[in-house]
Amino acid sequence: MIRTFLFLMLLPLSALANESCPPLLNHTFPRLQDEKPQSLCQWQGKVLLVVNTASYCGFTKQYDGLEKLYALLRERGLVVVGFPTNDFGEQEPGSNKEIADFCRLTYGVEFPMFAKTTVKGKEMNPFYRELIAASGTTPKWNFYKYLIDRRGREVVAYSSFTAPDDKKLLAKIEEFLTRP
Repeated sequence: MIRTFLFLMLLPLSALANESCPPLLNHTFPRLQDEKPQSLCQWQGKVLLVVNTASYCGFTKQYDGLEKLYALLRERGLVVVGFPTNDFGEQEPGSNKEIADFCRLTYGVEFPMFAKTTVKGKEMNPFYRELIAASGTTPKWNFYKYLIDRRGREVVAYSSFTAPDDKKLLAKIEEFLTRP
């Protein structure tokens, strides 16, 4: 017992966090703004709404609704997470800096965003591969959404046509927020 306690005391906090982190969230990606590595484990115990984004898409105006949703519910445990991608219609051609500036200056985006990535095909990032496996559905276009429960076990997919203020999406978010 004492040995176990001493061993745990010697482990870095990040190692302890990763041990309790749900496997689905045990991924690290560069942040959009500065490309510093950020672990999804930092949001374990939160409800995540993961969205693949693009600056030049008919759905781009959803940034506004996503930011409002994040501002409204983040204190209750919702985190909106953006993954810019150029995979659909080449509608995200810019650099990470250009994307970050666009999101901040045009829509006031403050929710966490990661560096541009690939969410389909052979080069797909591993987190999206797991989201697809967990939900049974692949992103069909930009602003496709995956809602993940607090335990990182249940994943529900929503099409690009599902607006951030959609009643069914909001009801599922509420359900996930009220669950332990």
